[in-house]
Amino acid sequence: MEKSSEISSAIEELSMMVIVKPGGNHELAHIPMKPFLSLCHLVLQVLDKIGPSMAVLRQDVHLNIKKLEVMYESNPSMNSNLVEILKSEASNGTSRKRSSCSKAFVWLTRSLDFSSKLLQGLANDPKNNMKQIVEESYAATLAPWHGWISSAASKVALKLVPDTKTFMDLLREKDGNCDTLKEKMQKLTSLMVPFLEDIHSIIKVYNLDRLKST
Repeated sequence: MEKSSEISSAIEELSMMVIVKPGGNHELAHIPMKPFLSLCHLVLQVLDKIGPSMAVLRQDVHLNIKKLEVMYESNPSMNSNLVEILKSEASNGTSRKRSSCSKAFVWLTRSLDFSSKLLQGLANDPKNNMKQIVEESYAATLAPWHGWISSAASKVALKLVPDTKTFMDLLREKDGNCDTLKEKMQKLTSLMVPFLEDIHSIIKVYNLDRLKST
């Protein structure tokens, strides 16, 4: 992958991804597994650029991706739709268990919420303080669902956040400039916001929207 093409790749992935919600009937909804996981992999690469401060979140994202990948690879034709997995685990009473794919999906969605909020903050004003943007993004997306252990780890991690220019330089594509990067971040977040709203509406149907960690 060319230097820092994650934003462009994520735009391409989201532009082609469609969440099917026929007539608002969530029983027939469809969230494609492989494109969703591809988007999460790209988010991982963005988190990597924030550095050691995102190590805990990055590890959680990685483990949750692997959990869904194992499920998908066990039967690609049966597990191509994430909604069917949510439905199956809800019916057999395992959706809230630590090892469930439903929990992995919820936490990956929240990580996408965090990433979207972060990129939105930078796109609105690339000169904003990076640490403040990360703190505000975390407070708005992940903090409400984290227990005291995760919250304490996050507070320590925030001290290691790079400055805004360093992060923007790492995100910028080869031969690109800040204005182009800002436009691409705005494009990506304009796609992510409605995409995530649709996912959250489906998560709520399966009573997974209030899940908390320790």
